[in-house]
Amino acid sequence: MKSHKFPYTLIDLTHTLTPDIPTWTGGCGFHQQVKLDYDSCETDVKFRVQQLKLHAGIGTHIDAPAHCIPGGQSIDQLSLDQLSAPCAVIDVSGHAHERYTVTPQDILDFEHQYGSLPPHAFVIINTGWERFWTQPDQYRNNHIFPCVGRDAAQLLLDRAIAGLGIDTLSPDRPTDGFPVHQLILGAGKYIVENVAHALKMPRLGAYTLALPIKTQGGTEAPARLVGLIPT
Repeated sequence: MKSHKFPYTLIDLTHTLTPDIPTWTGGCGFHQQVKLDYDSCETDVKFRVQQLKLHAGIGTHIDAPAHCIPGGQSIDQLSLDQLSAPCAVIDVSGHAHERYTVTPQDILDFEHQYGSLPPHAFVIINTGWERFWTQPDQYRNNHIFPCVGRDAAQLLLDRAIAGLGIDTLSPDRPTDGFPVHQLILGAGKYIVENVAHALKMPRLGAYTLALPIKTQGGTEAPARLVGLIPT
């Protein structure tokens, strides 16, 4: 029998959760405890049983509209149709710095080079900030990191995006008042923060699956973000 060949190359766009990763507060937000280990398990087949303790908004994770929009969709209400989308990667790492703000011109420059953003696209902004992921203090940087401007977020909404991803703790710096969260989540879209390995994806032509832990009423949830490149 001829074996089936999966028609995509899979790219893991997700950071591994460990106790040492960068977090919004700077404190440890992840604990993995062994509750039952092999040598103390009394059944014939030995098991290791673990317990997880973590903040909902940790690592590569999704913000649902309910995160800052009262009455907005929660994590469990996001449909698979929303969470699967064609992907566009806008790379500003060549000129981004810690106080850089993505502008509409960055998006227009991308479209001039690669073509229009497809409808219902999941747009990843690659700022290059991921290079500090293993240096949590530098990655957090007192909440000073590249972000997305209000006008750029509005232009993305005008392009009918499905969601926005970025390789920083947030598309907003707190000092700016969180306009991108208000715009994107207020439009019923979702945000994925701390995206990993974005430049392993083509700029256009691939797809993403953003699969959060399905928590009832959740406003944020850790996710496995997967890129699919057609072969």
